[in-house]
Amino acid sequence: MEEKIDMMDISTRLGCQYAASVDKVMADLEAEGIVARIWDHDYTVWKSEPTDISDRLGWLHIAQVMKQNTCYTKAVTDAVRADGYTHALLLGMGGSSLAPEVFRKTFGVKDGYLDLAVLDSTDPGAVLAHAKRLEMERTLFIVATKSGSTVETLSLFKFFYNRMVDAVGIERAGKHFIAITDPGSGLADLAKRYGFRETFLNDSTIGGRYSALSYFGLVPAMMVGVDVGSLLDRATDMMDSCKSGNTGARLGAIMGALAVSGRDKVTLIASPPISAFGAWVEQLIAESTGKEGAGILPVDGEELGQSKVYGQDRLFVYLRLDGDDTYDNAIQVLRDEDQPVVQIGLRDLYDVGGEFFRWELATAVAGYILGINPFDQPNVESAKKLAGDMLSDYKEKGMLPELTPRLVKDGITVYDDISEDSLEGVLGSFLKRGKPGGYIAIQAYVQPTQETSVALQQLRMSLRDHSKLATTVGYGPRFLHSTGQMHKGDGGNGLFIQLTADDQEYDWEYACIPDEAGSPASCISFGVLKAAQALGDRQALLNVGRKVIRFHLGRDVTGGLSKLMESLSLVPKNG
Repeated sequence: MEEKIDMMDISTRLGCQYAASVDKVMADLEAEGIVARIWDHDYTVWKSEPTDISDRLGWLHIAQVMKQNTCYTKAVTDAVRADGYTHALLLGMGGSSLAPEVFRKTFGVKDGYLDLAVLDSTDPGAVLAHAKRLEMERTLFIVATKSGSTVETLSLFKFFYNRMVDAVGIERAGKHFIAITDPGSGLADLAKRYGFRETFLNDSTIGGRYSALSYFGLVPAMMVGVDVGSLLDRATDMMDSCKSGNTGARLGAIMGALAVSGRDKVTLIASPPISAFGAWVEQLIAESTGKEGAGILPVDGEELGQSKVYGQDRLFVYLRLDGDDTYDNAIQVLRDEDQPVVQIGLRDLYDVGGEFFRWELATAVAGYILGINPFDQPNVESAKKLAGDMLSDYKEKGMLPELTPRLVKDGITVYDDISEDSLEGVLGSFLKRGKPGGYIAIQAYVQPTQETSVALQQLRMSLRDHSKLATTVGYGPRFLHSTGQMHKGDGGNGLFIQLTADDQEYDWEYACIPDEAGSPASCISFGVLKAAQALGDRQALLNVGRKVIRFHLGRDVTGGLSKLMESLSLVPKNG
C-alpha cells in the first residue's frame, strides 16, 4: 500500500496493517490537539508535571530567534579569520558536538574558513593526535557544554589551554578560545576568568540534543563557511509546514505507532553526502525515547543486507538527496519484501536545516505516543556517578577497581560469568542470551581511527548476519552522551559487548589532565579517565540487569577484532 505526502517530499510504504495503525494515531493526535498543544508549550502532552519539560521547549522557535543573531555570529567568525586562524577544534560531547560534526562532514570547509574537527573522546591517543597535528598559534578552540560542567569537555579544555600557554604565552592564550554554554554556567564563569575571545550564551530552555539550530550548531557551522541564513530559511520553512500540516507529526506517528506494534528499530539509510546526519538522529531518538522501559532504537550506519538478516522489528527511513540513487535499488527490494519504508527527499545539502526540525518534532510526538518524557535523561547520570566514584578512589589509592578475568585466550581477556574455554564458546553462549526483537550494542573504549572503525563495522555486520539482531556501534565515552541513556532505560533487550584495549605508553606529562587550567599539577591522566568511564558504564548496565560482556583486546585492537570475527565464524547459528 503506497501513501504519499506532498508536503516537504515524504513518502511511505507501510503495508495495510501499519498504515491503519498510523492513521488511527493521526486521528488521535488531531482529536487531542497534540500538535497545537506542543506549539503552545503544553507540558501535559507528555506528563502531568512540568519538570524537565516546560524548560526544554525553546527548540520550537530557535530558528526564528537565530535569524536575528546571524550578524553577531558572523562578526566573530570574520574577526577570527582576519586574525589568521586556519583551524578549529570543538571540545564537546553529545548534543554539543554532533551537529557541528554533521556540518563539517556534510558541507566541508569553504575557502578561507576554518578547518573544523570535533574531539569528543577521552582516549589519550585521540587527544594527543590532535595536539600533535595542530599549529596552536593558528587554532581556535570551541569549548561547548550546556551545563558548563561536562567532565570530558572541561578536561579537554584544561589540557589544550596549557598547550596554548606553552605556545603563545599566558597573556594571549585565552584569545584562542570561545565558549558556547548556558547563562550562569560554570563555563561562562571560566571563560571570564581565562579571558576567552567570546562567549555565546545559548537559550537555556533548549536541551542539548535539540540544540542543532542554536549557537551550539550554528557557530561551528559558520566557522566552516556554511551559509547559515539559507540553513535557517530551510528550518523555518519546515517549521511553517509542521504548523500548517502534518509532515513532522506524521513521521513521529509512524515511529511511535510502529514501535508500539513491535517495529521499534528505526534503521536509517542516507545518501552518502548526507550520511553524517544519522549520528545526530541517533542521539535524538535514543536519548529521547529510551526510558521508563520503552524505547525506539535508532540503527545508524548498519549496511543494508538481504531480507533473511532482518526480523520483524524494523522500520526503514531513507534520506535521499536529489540526484543520488546509491540506495534506490536496495530500498525497492525492501519495499517489495513488504518491509515498512519511509522515504524523505532532500533537494540539496541545505535541506538538512529543515530535517533537524522535522526530526525534533517527530521525536517529541513519538514520545507522546510512547507515554514518556522525551526531554529528560534519567539514566545518564548513573554511569557518570560510578565513574566519578572510581576516580575519587583512584586519587586516594592510586588505582582503579580490578576485574577478575574469566578467560584469557589468543591475547584477549574476557570478563563475564560464562564458563567456556574458547572465544567461540564464550561468544556463542553470550549470543544465546539474545531474544527476537533485541539488539547488540558494541561499545568500543578504544582510540577512534579509520582502521579501527572499519574493523568494528566488519564485526558489527558479522554479528548482525549471525544473530539476525539489529546492531549498533559507538566509541566510548562518546556514546554515553548519545545511546547510553537508552542502554539503561529501555526494556532491557540489548546485548552489550564492551571492548577495551591497552593504551600506548605515553609520558605522564603528555597525557595528563591538569587539575586546573594553567597549572602543571595533575592527579589523573586521560587513560585513567577513560578506564574509569568504561568500568562505570559496565557497572551501571549490570546494576539494571543488562547483559554485558567485556573483551580486552590488549595492544593490537584491529588484530583482536579480527580474532573475535574468526571466533564468531565458528559459532553455530541458531536454527
